[in-house]
Amino acid sequence: MQHYKTLTALHLGNQWEAPQHPLFSMIGCQSECKLGNREFTTDCYVIAFKKIKSGNFMYGRTSYDHDNGCLFFAKPRQIIEMKDLEYEEKGYMLMIHEDYLHGHELFKEIEKYGFFDYEVREALYLSPKEEQTILELHSKIQAEYLNNPDEYSREIILSHISSILRYAQRYYKRQFVDRAQIIGNTASKFNDLLRKYLNQGLLAKSGLPNVAFLADQLFVSPRYLSDLLKQETGKTAMEQIHIFMISEAKNLLRLGEGGIARAKIKIR
Repeated sequence: MQHYKTLTALHLGNQWEAPQHPLFSMIGCQSECKLGNREFTTDCYVIAFKKIKSGNFMYGRTSYDHDNGCLFFAKPRQIIEMKDLEYEEKGYMLMIHEDYLHGHELFKEIEKYGFFDYEVREALYLSPKEEQTILELHSKIQAEYLNNPDEYSREIILSHISSILRYAQRYYKRQFVDRAQIIGNTASKFNDLLRKYLNQGLLAKSGLPNVAFLADQLFVSPRYLSDLLKQETGKTAMEQIHIFMISEAKNLLRLGEGGIARAKIKIR
């Protein structure tokens, strides 16, 4: 698997034109886009907008449906894999090297956006209005990237990127609500899994379940699960585990000595 430490190496390895800036680049992809049938990692944050007609876009170990235009986000050194892609219409990728953020407030701010830890099947699917907003910001970034960059360009570009991330945070909250109406309440499914975990005697055997285990059972990434539960209940996945277990322990204690014996759990 190829790892690209620099944007210049990434562009050269994919036969793209050299980047306009050594630490920031914009890549447009259409049906003839040469990035495909490979997996790679970079030292960059990636923000990509895609409308894909066919092929598989993999991020980590899962693929995602691609009927609508969507945004996906990758953090440095995350494995990205693409196979036999054919794009419905033009898309783009913003490649932001970690060093490009140094000395800017976004250097720390970007860490709070949990969607950089999501899998591609948890991409952000945009409504037409949302898509237009993101594409307008992209056009502004492109203007700074291509047209006579000066000492103000980096600040302006990062300001627009920050806006994209804030809009993405808002749109993800909307998507959580929409998905809940389609696939049901995640908190209920989460609690059902915890109850099953208890009934199978796994608590005494293995201790408290971790978020990664429960997320795997629900076919989502741990960060996506925690953010989704936070949106639905105001509590993170770990907080929900603790609340459920405390409630269960109280119920067992009410049963008397037999319940107390069952309440003695192994926590690790």
